[in-house]
Amino acid sequence: MKHFKSLLFAAVLFIGATTFTSAQSKVAHIDTQKLIEAMPDYISAQAEIDKLKATYQAELQDQLTELNNKIKQYESEAGSQTAEENLRRKQEVTKIDQSITLYQQNQYQDMQKKNEALMKPIVEKAKKAIKEVAKAQGYEYVLDSAMLLVSDGKDLMADVKAHLKI
Repeated sequence: MKHFKSLLFAAVLFIGATTFTSAQSKVAHIDTQKLIEAMPDYISAQAEIDKLKATYQAELQDQLTELNNKIKQYESEAGSQTAEENLRRKQEVTKIDQSITLYQQNQYQDMQKKNEALMKPIVEKAKKAIKEVAKAQGYEYVLDSAMLLVSDGKDLMADVKAHLKI
């Protein structure tokens, strides 16, 4: 009977230890933003966005220069024009200014859409790689290290970069 109690106690201890060990989750971390910024797809997408931004800025600058030239011209000719003509010119300048403002708003929206369209597949590729590496290494949770105050756990950055071949 004493031997049975000892065996039962050992079994309970073993089951408790096994349950405690399996209850602890494996947690790793990675700085997702740094990973994405290191990806070649991100670098080419960013170059495309920068090129589009430069094009929009050049067009906007041309419009602003044209508006400023028109304002200077109208101001210099204001004394030789009728009040009716000066009012028409003022309305014309206001209309041009409004169209420039509208252009800027559309430009901003286009840039956001382009950014989303280019970045979405890159972010998805990064997330997929993180999941695959975490699963292969037995990690149940992967936290973004940009949000962590303490990160003593495994950093998956090198492993995920190797998985992505970057």
